[in-house]
Amino acid sequence: MAFTTATTDFSPRIRAQIDRFFAAMGQGFNAYLEARSRRDQIERLQMMSDAQLAELGINRDKIVHYVFRDRLGL
Repeated sequence: MAFTTATTDFSPRIRAQIDRFFAAMGQGFNAYLEARSRRDQIERLQMMSDAQLAELGINRDKIVHYVFRDRLGL
């Protein structure tokens, strides 16, 4: 059985465009995964009573701010 590989030499400009494309895709995917993982935390906090939230020092209208405080600089 013979295997062949196709190699294409791209110009540096095209290679840079391809790299930027995949880097942007990766950043978007990472952001999606991170936001999705935090959605569970938001839902858990939303299910708490106001008294439980107060014990944590969180107002109900600030749950999203609390969950993303590391990103928002809060």
